[in-house]
Amino acid sequence: MTIQWFPGHMAKARRQVTEKLKLIDIVYELVDARIPQSSRNPMIDEIIVNKPRIVLLNKTDKADPRMTEEWLRYYREQGVQALAIDAQAGKGMKQIVSLSKEILHEKFERMKAKGIKKPRAIRAMIVGIPNVGKSTLINRLASKKIAKTGDRPGVTQAQQWIKVGSELELLDTPGILWPKFEDQTVGYKLATTGAIKDTIVNMQDICVYALRFLSRYYPVNLKERYGLEEIPEDIVELFDAIAKKRGCIMSGGMVDYDKTAELVLREIRTDKLGMLTFDDPAELSSEE
Repeated sequence: MTIQWFPGHMAKARRQVTEKLKLIDIVYELVDARIPQSSRNPMIDEIIVNKPRIVLLNKTDKADPRMTEEWLRYYREQGVQALAIDAQAGKGMKQIVSLSKEILHEKFERMKAKGIKKPRAIRAMIVGIPNVGKSTLINRLASKKIAKTGDRPGVTQAQQWIKVGSELELLDTPGILWPKFEDQTVGYKLATTGAIKDTIVNMQDICVYALRFLSRYYPVNLKERYGLEEIPEDIVELFDAIAKKRGCIMSGGMVDYDKTAELVLREIRTDKLGMLTFDDPAELSSEE
């Protein structure tokens, strides 16, 4: 199965981001801590060029803490400023503003030297793929519900400026995916975590990927959640075992594979299988 999703409003959003960039001091690139690499849009590098940037690993409450630390270490080694946050719970919000001030200190000192006694608020742009938590982050930073939120991709479809106290102004942007996934595994990871609409993918195919990943990297989580003594190597047998444990059986005793796939993916996304991370920085290091 080839996974692709590039609605028209995303192409428009890319143009708008490019146009607004000259007004921006710093870019907040929001990624999903469960898939820090797969949820980074490669087009962002082309668009923002030399603008200062902070990579924000959101949804750390859903990600494997050990792997989050590995990712932060990886970014440090690459010279990339990165923070682990949980926008839903409000963790790491103060760090965002303080790190922004630190990064932009020289720029604002130059403004003072030019006679600007009271520098304006920091202007930041938030970019990221759909369903990564941009609106939740804005609402948390602003301490009120300004941006529309949702647990499905494609909720934000227009740009808006939001004031955060006197120190920060945020430009929200719609989530932007990219026209073609060079590695289809990226598409599977995005679909597993809910960044791509379920209606345009084959849920059974996505579940097969997810179960194979869990069997390899999180076998204990899989066994404990579905009461399995052993994990069958054959993927159909694994589907059958989960279906029987969870009652996903049709009349006549046939396994309902669609229902089973939906169940497993829903439970992955709602943390019923624990805190999971699907990207490993060691894979990038070996490629480099």
